[in-house]
Amino acid sequence: MKPTTLPVYYYLDHFVEMLEFVERTYGEILTDDDRAFTSRFRGLSKDAQCLLIRMVNRRGTIFNRALFKYPEITDLESAARNLIACGYARGLRADDYSAFLLCQPKTTLLDGARAAGFGRDIRTSWSKPALAAFFMAAIPFDVAAKHCGAAGFIALDNTRSIDFLLYLYFGKTADNLKNFALRDLGVLRTNQETSFSSRFIDSDEAHACFHYSQVLDRIEARSPDIYHWAVTAILDGPPRTTDYAADLASRSACQVGQFFEKQGKLDLAERLYRFGRSADCRERLVRLLYARGDKDAAEVLLREMIDDPGSDDEHLFAMDFYARKFGRQRTGLSTALLRSGRTIVVDDTHRGHPEAGVAGVLRRRGGDVYFAENTLWLTLFGLLFWDELFESGQFNSLFDWLPHCLRDRTFHRRFAAQIDAKLAQVEAGHGLPIILRTVACKWGRSNGLFAWEHVQMDALRALLAYANANGLAAILRTMCEDFRGMRDGFPDLMQVHDGRVSFVEVKAEGDAIRRNQLTRLRQLEQAGIPAEIGRVDYRFDSEQDYVVVDIETTGSWSSGDRITEIGAVKVRNHQLTEEWHALINPQRPIPAKIVELTGITNQMVRDAPVFHEVADRFMAFMGDGIFVAHNVNFDYGFLSSEYERLGRRFRFPKLCTCVGMRRRYPGHKSYGLGKLCAIYGIELEDHHRALCDARAAAQLLNLINTKRVADAETDAAQAA
Repeated sequence: MKPTTLPVYYYLDHFVEMLEFVERTYGEILTDDDRAFTSRFRGLSKDAQCLLIRMVNRRGTIFNRALFKYPEITDLESAARNLIACGYARGLRADDYSAFLLCQPKTTLLDGARAAGFGRDIRTSWSKPALAAFFMAAIPFDVAAKHCGAAGFIALDNTRSIDFLLYLYFGKTADNLKNFALRDLGVLRTNQETSFSSRFIDSDEAHACFHYSQVLDRIEARSPDIYHWAVTAILDGPPRTTDYAADLASRSACQVGQFFEKQGKLDLAERLYRFGRSADCRERLVRLLYARGDKDAAEVLLREMIDDPGSDDEHLFAMDFYARKFGRQRTGLSTALLRSGRTIVVDDTHRGHPEAGVAGVLRRRGGDVYFAENTLWLTLFGLLFWDELFESGQFNSLFDWLPHCLRDRTFHRRFAAQIDAKLAQVEAGHGLPIILRTVACKWGRSNGLFAWEHVQMDALRALLAYANANGLAAILRTMCEDFRGMRDGFPDLMQVHDGRVSFVEVKAEGDAIRRNQLTRLRQLEQAGIPAEIGRVDYRFDSEQDYVVVDIETTGSWSSGDRITEIGAVKVRNHQLTEEWHALINPQRPIPAKIVELTGITNQMVRDAPVFHEVADRFMAFMGDGIFVAHNVNFDYGFLSSEYERLGRRFRFPKLCTCVGMRRRYPGHKSYGLGKLCAIYGIELEDHHRALCDARAAAQLLNLINTKRVADAETDAAQAA
């Protein structure tokens, strides 16, 4: 397919598209300065318009005009003069000094220093940052400008209106027009909306949010100078007329406050935290007051947070901190909950995949287990409130995927009646028809909450059928009221056992419980939905299934060659319990040397099933097993590639009998399957046939596991 090419003036078209959209959607929010900009912009020559947008889309604010290579701009010098005359560009000045130096190649700085008479004071071995620091300390800007070519530079100026227009369109300060180009190239998808609404209630909210978003954007540089600038920008900033503006201001205050707290400037940090008033700011303020000995003030603030918390998370922090610092409770809530968790023995082959290990254990105990975490809850939320979120004009531009009403916490107010009606249906046990209706009508439509390929309908059915209905509605209502605070932290697994839903947060050795996870566990329990910590104890699990696999192929290249035979045996507690075998039609000829090696001919596989016809049966045989093979990456890689061709995932813990034998039984010259079978007296009559090799590798697995158990018992005895 011929690649998409952009028209010559694509970026000008994009800017005009953005400009017209903002004028149409935000007309009442624009100031006189903004309208004056749009008028003057349209009065610029086409060359000047193009140059301005080119500079806006580039990094930084100062540019070497000699590096401008824009063939569609016929007269760059005239365009630059036009911009300077209109006030959108200027020559360099002293406050550009640092940026100017960092734009220059090191050789230019060395030559400029010598020309200015500082040749004896510099060293060619200096790094560019060290050389720039010398300039700043020893050479005046005017001198450096003269000898380093500042006359050839141009700087953007008076771009606030441009920045504000882009902010209105994208909702954040970091975006530029590149998303439009990615859209036109087919790289970036856009939503399917045809009508859009304003992000902001009025001009006051828009300008306050823009101001505090700029602060957040600038402090990402983590520069001391910017942090000092930010203090005034925050404390003397515009009024916070809405919750969203207050949230942006609080985030700014918290981040800047933490910087000054680390610098030991506690009074300034305290002012910022008190200004912020958010849960994070109040938590930092409590810790600051307590750390510097003002315990009475800390206790008063904690009591306020307990009596009138802004969220469940804030209440949990305040209760925990108060209990430990003023109630003489030695152990924090997270630690206490972790210690009280149920211990679940998981085979140590699951290290790195503890959730899968626990899921397998719970399934063997008779439950249906689903990987839940945040995906299940976001999917339920999105499907239940699809119409309100995605069909009611809540998007603000083509590039939005998450409705702004979830970001600014207005969703529950905008759609109070609809939310009440749907949650009443959930409480009455009639939530599933709403979900099924959405799935039937909207399947595959992109959104910012969940991916359709991760939708687990069985899990959603079970959750709606067996969970406490009133409690489920309570969790969903909290998500409506504070989506940002509730979008993560949910437990890893959902289990359905004896008609009862419960959740398990899996924690392996060394894992900690994050605050949001602790809050979700508490919320679920309070809602009458059992939730617990599952503490993983890694050891050999005699009930764990190992599926020992061997495959034969047309060659060694997993991306091009194909499987001709699969043999697999299931081992539990050192006993072979089940076998699985299939010849596979590779849909290509088997090379003669492979026929000679394996004995599998083209005639043998001509009428055999192709892989997709056995894929479900083999996956069912795998179950919750651990994938085992001799040189495991070969067999696993081929099977992964086959499932990938079908658009399916193949993900299992792996164990290699070759690696295991090297570790547990060292000293052999060769660890090939045939050599090891000869050494340990393992039958291998039909080598290079899949089922025979799988049976042999299973005997090696038993040797490895026997040694694993013995080594673990020795370690336990020594520890005791």
